[in-house]
Amino acid sequence: MTGEKMAESNQLIPTEKYLTTGSHIGTTFKTGDMRRYIFKKRKDRLYVLDVENIDKRLRIASQFLAQYPFEKIVVVARRLYSQIPAKKFAELTGCKAITGRFVPGTFTNPNHKNFIEPKVLIVADPESDSQAVTEATKQRIPVVALASTHNYLKFIDLAIPINNKGRKSLALVFWVLTREMLKERGDIKKDSEFSTPLEAFEYQIQEGAREEGEEDPVRQAMKESQKLRYKGRKGTGNRSKPGGQRRGKPGTTPRKR
Repeated sequence: MTGEKMAESNQLIPTEKYLTTGSHIGTTFKTGDMRRYIFKKRKDRLYVLDVENIDKRLRIASQFLAQYPFEKIVVVARRLYSQIPAKKFAELTGCKAITGRFVPGTFTNPNHKNFIEPKVLIVADPESDSQAVTEATKQRIPVVALASTHNYLKFIDLAIPINNKGRKSLALVFWVLTREMLKERGDIKKDSEFSTPLEAFEYQIQEGAREEGEEDPVRQAMKESQKLRYKGRKGTGNRSKPGGQRRGKPGTTPRKR
């Protein structure tokens, strides 16, 4: 068995699964924070994430999250494609999902009607879910983030490099996290015992509502890159550059990001 095949045999899922879901496709932008996770830049200027890194970080994140009571884990997902995967993840693990708009004060205002005190936070996009990241930071709550090539990792304790805009890639990452966390907790012993199909985590687009190129992760990534470029020109993007450090919560290991 070649070294490449041996490495793949130790992966959580086959490389082909990451590739067919476009999990490795980034945007035409990259940050210094995400440089270590990037494999190459394509001729069409899209950056490509290293699949081996994706798999390794998913394993690390699953092991880290399994250390906490699942009911004390909160996943925040504002963007449409991330909401269904986040809800299914919460349903199967017992974590709490906050989808759509994150109401300010949810983590910081005890008088808020929906006030909660999570032990750890997962965000589907550190940019779109920046309010949750800010409040978690104030409360010294560790943050796990799904991050693409354009994301900054300020205030992120553990990053999972992934295409966090793609419908299929978001379904895959939450599907893998769910399975691996249940294995870590002892609810299931092997992969075959996890019977929920990947499709159950996927946001379904109604027939007739699909846009041209919707199923092509590359075309979708180019569209997202155009949106990022427009936001940069308008100066309306909430993409603050990294700077400053916060002290990690005692007992937590993921400060390497």
